[in-house]
Amino acid sequence: MDALRISLQLLLVITSGLLIPLVLLHKGKGGGLSDMFGGGVSSSIGSSGVAERNLNRLTIMIAVTWAIVIVLLGLIQRVTN
Repeated sequence: MDALRISLQLLLVITSGLLIPLVLLHKGKGGGLSDMFGGGVSSSIGSSGVAERNLNRLTIMIAVTWAIVIVLLGLIQRVTN
């Protein structure tokens, strides 16, 4: 059970670290942090429909994985106590 808990905690750290830049890379309505890094270059690249859709899919996939890991860690904690 300890190996499972440690692997889930490691996965939680990795997915948390990935979610931060993925969320910041999204194009904001009013030009938030995503426009601060690169200005016009990132907005011309980010305006591509395919790139934005892939970024959305990747972000959702990582966020769902993050949420599942949190639920599993909670269930393990409840079972062991």
